[in-house]
Amino acid sequence: QVQLVESGGGLVQAGGSLRLSCATSGRAFSRYTMGWFRQVPGKEREFVAGISGSGGTPYYADSVKGRFTISRDNANYTVYLQMSSLKPEDTAVYYCAATERYDRATKVASYDYWGQGTQATVSS
Repeated sequence: QVQLVESGGGLVQAGGSLRLSCATSGRAFSRYTMGWFRQVPGKEREFVAGISGSGGTPYYADSVKGRFTISRDNANYTVYLQMSSLKPEDTAVYYCAATERYDRATKVASYDYWGQGTQATVSS
């Protein structure tokens, strides 16, 4: 069982930046593909970014490509999401997720472990 705890959300103006962190319980962290998702009220949770356990080539949703960067620190059992050039439509609760079943995963159902979420709000 992997426990995930997100932090780093907050309120920022459009064009600004936020860095989200996801600390894990550390159990064989490098075995897990990690992902970031986001959700707004009334909508389905959507994929944002993912990275394999070995830290291979990250992959992103088209809506954030070129603005967001996912990275991981396997020594400290943490994954990050650097968000830049933020837009009001990026406002959401952001969730960290983990899976051992896939090296590359963009679907909610592909992930087995989830954090509690952190709110990011971008004002116009």
